[in-house]
Amino acid sequence: MGSSEINAALEKLSQTFASRPEKALVKHAPVTATLQSGLACRITGLAGEEIKTDMPGAMGGNASGPNPGSLFRASLASCLTTVIAMRAARLGIELSKLEVAVESDGNNQGIIGLDDRISAGMSGLRTTVQIAARSCTQAELDELVIWADKHSPVSCTLREAPSNALVIRAA
Repeated sequence: MGSSEINAALEKLSQTFASRPEKALVKHAPVTATLQSGLACRITGLAGEEIKTDMPGAMGGNASGPNPGSLFRASLASCLTTVIAMRAARLGIELSKLEVAVESDGNNQGIIGLDDRISAGMSGLRTTVQIAARSCTQAELDELVIWADKHSPVSCTLREAPSNALVIRAA
């Protein structure tokens, strides 16, 4: 889909939500991870789409797919990329380059339980956006990226940290 088609789809959706705000409320279908063998998991979505994850050899995996932390960073990067592209289409900006990279820091002692005072979570994230468009100043592009970061669902979820209820069921 090109920029004009993206803009038309978003305009139609905006009109629907303006006249019927309840249509904007969603409950996302579950994504399911199933252990396949070793530490390799198959992740499936509602439409049957699949992704495979695995851990590196140093952690007991076979490195047959990206690890879950990589997918987390990929989710942040791809969501921001998507929202930047959507906003650019709405504004009539033709991007000539858009690349978002997310890197993180952490302490692997947490994931293997060497010290319960050390979190298994990422302790820092850095997002780098490379963006270019022939018809915009750098200030306009900066404004576009900042707007998109404020409207990226994954970025917002990280900043606003919703609750996460853990439910355990016997198989």
